[in-house]
Parts: sequence; C-alpha cells; structure tokens
Amino acid sequence: MLKKALILLSILSVPATFACDMHGNTGFMPENDMQIAVGDKSANDMTEEKFNAIIDKVEAIYSKVVKEKKAILKVKRKWTNNTVNASAQQFWKYWIVNMYGGLARHPDVTGDGFALVVCHELGHHLGGAPKYTGWASNEGQADYFGSMKCFRRVFENDDNITIVSKMDIDQEATEKCSAAYTNADEVALCERAAMAGKSLAKLLNRGRSVSFKTPDTSVVDQTNNKHPAGQCRLDTYFQGSLCDKSWDLEVDPKDPTKGVCNRSEGLKTGVRPLCWYKPADS
Repeated sequence: MLKKALILLSILSVPATFACDMHGNTGFMPENDMQIAVGDKSANDMTEEKFNAIIDKVEAIYSKVVKEKKAILKVKRKWTNNTVNASAQQFWKYWIVNMYGGLARHPDVTGDGFALVVCHELGHHLGGAPKYTGWASNEGQADYFGSMKCFRRVFENDDNITIVSKMDIDQEATEKCSAAYTNADEVALCERAAMAGKSLAKLLNRGRSVSFKTPDTSVVDQTNNKHPAGQCRLDTYFQGSLCDKSWDLEVDPKDPTKGVCNRSEGLKTGVRPLCWYKPADS
C-alpha cells in the first residue's frame, strides 16, 4: 500500500519540464519561454470550467480505451501553470497526459484546438507506428492520430453542423472536406477538426502564416520523429481530418499502414504528408 502511494505521489509531482517524447526532450511544441498566466491581458476566453470540461469529454472516452490496454490514464490538469506546452509520459502502468493552462490560454488556441492537443498527447500513447525507439508514437503520428481518430471519436455525436455554421471556415477546408465525405455531419466534423488544427499551426509556426492552400512541399529522406514545421503540422492535421478510415479501425504499434490512409492503396487524400513521413515503399 505504501509503495503504491509513493508511486502515485511521484506521478503527481512530475515537473512541467517533462516532455512529450519518451526521453523528455520536447513537448507538444519545441521548448519555449512563453508564459500566459491566469488573467493575462493577452489570454483568450478560456476559463477553468471550460478547460476541465474539454478534458472531461476526452477523458470520458479514452480512460476506458487505456484501461483496455491494461493501463491507467492520468490527466494532470495544470490550470494555474503558465507553461505554453503539453506533454505525455508512461510510468509503470500509468499513462500520463500533462495539460497546462498557459497553452489553453494562448490567443491562437481555440477550445477545439486545445481538445486536439489533448488528442495529440493521447496519440503518443495510442497512435501506433511510426514511433520513437520506445513506447511513444512520434510527433507527426501523434498529430495524425489526433485529428483522424481521437478528435472525430470525441466529437462525432455533437451537433457539428450547427457548430460549424457559427464558425469562420476556410474555403479550402470546406471544399476538401466536402470532396472527402458525402454525409453532411461528417463534412462538418472534418471542417471542425481542420480548423482546430489551423489554430494550433498558427501557434506552432511562431507567427508566420499557415494556409490550407500552401502545403509544405518538402520531402524527407527518412521519417522525422521530431517536431515538423508549423505548415507541415497543419498539413498533417488536415490530412488526418480528410482520411475517411473509421476511427474504430485500430492502428498498429509496428505496422504504420494499419488503420490509416496510405499511398500504397492508391490514395492521395488523407495520407501522412511527406514533409515528415517516409513511406516504407517509396
């Protein structure tokens, strides 16, 4: 009993500097010195109540998923922490997600964007291959899983048509989502996920413009496990939202082609961007 108490105490006391990857080198975004305190004039309209409600919605689904993996999900809700980042860790049977108020309060981050970060961190635990050398799916895969599987699963039963009718949706997102899906609800959910990704990409690109119309044209020689550039990450979120493979198709810890959209299947839409991903058959 004492041993379990000490383990739990060590989990709860993990510092904010621990990171997204298995080695503790990075977070959701590269290391930075941004700080946004509660009540900061630059903060968005995020409240602690909304912060917790978003996490609740994701956790309600994924705590059960993690339990099926014989693990325990622990989401650390650091509302008063000013850090503009997020992170994931595994410690014994605990799969940990660290969510910081500073990120949630950033002016570029919408409520949906914040939810997508929670999904990204879960993607390190559940996103499958390609991975770092240990348990964690790499950054690009966590992004891809976040929009393709997690975001769609969490929000599929919302009234997405009404929600997006009140949003400013980029025309390119509407056109591509309408081409990828025939069902109006699925189109709306695709648009919503795409715009969540754009809110994060604006932050990740450090003020430089990002657009659905200007995808990153770079091609990597080998899969990049680290943080792709901001535009590349937008492309990944967008392609994840456009992949019409069902969220309940399992990904695989070793085979990166399972449960996702692949060029090897002749697909051009919904596939992982070549700006970070190198398919095995290319």
